[in-house]
Amino acid sequence: MDSEAPARKRQDRQPLSILSSTALSAPTRRGALLGLLSLAACGPIALGGSRDAPVNTAEPVAVGLLVPAGSATPGNDILAANLENAARLAIGDLEGVQIDLRVYATQGDPAVAAQVARQAIDEGARILLGPVHGAEASAVGTAVAALGINVLSFSNNPAIAGNNVFVLGLTPDNAARRVLSYAMANDRGRVMIIGERTTAGELMMASVNRAAAETGAQIVATETYDFSQQGIVAALPQMASSARSSGAQSILFTADSAGALPVLAQLLPDNRIAYPQFQFMGVTQWNIPPATLQLRGLQDGWFTLPDPTVTQQFESRYAAAYGATPHPIAGLAYDGIAAIGALLRTGSPEALSHSALRQQSGFVGVNGVFRFLSDGTNERGLAVATIRNNALVILDPAPRSFAGPGA
Repeated sequence: MDSEAPARKRQDRQPLSILSSTALSAPTRRGALLGLLSLAACGPIALGGSRDAPVNTAEPVAVGLLVPAGSATPGNDILAANLENAARLAIGDLEGVQIDLRVYATQGDPAVAAQVARQAIDEGARILLGPVHGAEASAVGTAVAALGINVLSFSNNPAIAGNNVFVLGLTPDNAARRVLSYAMANDRGRVMIIGERTTAGELMMASVNRAAAETGAQIVATETYDFSQQGIVAALPQMASSARSSGAQSILFTADSAGALPVLAQLLPDNRIAYPQFQFMGVTQWNIPPATLQLRGLQDGWFTLPDPTVTQQFESRYAAAYGATPHPIAGLAYDGIAAIGALLRTGSPEALSHSALRQQSGFVGVNGVFRFLSDGTNERGLAVATIRNNALVILDPAPRSFAGPGA
């Protein structure tokens, strides 16, 4: 469950539906992103003693960027380039901070990732940004833990977080908490989950159940299906029966647009399981790719996404600088540099320590406000959106700051 893309095509299976995508853009200026970085440290930063490696902020601070270049997996070289581009874009926007970015290719392999991580530290890196995949991040964290080096991984898998490994990716826990909180506030808190019988599907359902416990939402039924069109068709009668008999007000899908979501969005309404009797909800981004917005069954459904205003500013700025739309997770590299830069501006030798990274006020990046939690996962301010007439509509804007303490 790594953050190759918010609505990624998983490598271990073929998509049930292939949807075309179009580039997003919005007018912006360099000042907009500079403004984000000036706000990246939103409040006091508590620094305390730790075993973390100290930094000298009077000199350029070396940051090791671990990217999946050299991998045999299609698209990884493009992803690697996009992550580096976004990181350099962020460095160019920093003021009063000097970062020496050093890029290392992991080949998408945990053993190679651990090797180049140690090389990065030997060559002076005081913090590591990346890698993408959870297995790589775990290997890297173990390889550098004794050296007091923290790792800001692009993974969205909460299972790999902890000790010196933090995850920057948009975790399903964040999305589930946000959409279920919104459901509770709108009298749609009796929820039926529909998920696939895969490892990723089980992890997603676990995230939803954790979020239900935190928000007070009631899971009244859970139905699963084998990941294939035939598997969904076979499970459909039981899904429909459970929806009607359980008293569910909402149906939450764990699937994404590259997986079963388009099929479910067609077959359930065909079987009279549809809005407004049932509120459809999701924990993946239904606007990626944009053609997903045209699915009839998803109209009026609820899902979450990062603050679209700042995200579109980043996409426009990136396109102007590099002549292409950024990869969906490229902004995580910008966010990582934004956080590192904000902490280095304190001038403290413990600016990149475990305690400093967990500052309560958090940071602001191109995916909106975020902060790291004590268990290495993150909390992100997400918007709640719906689809009306095949267009994205924001129902509840993303918060621009955090109201209370993090976990």
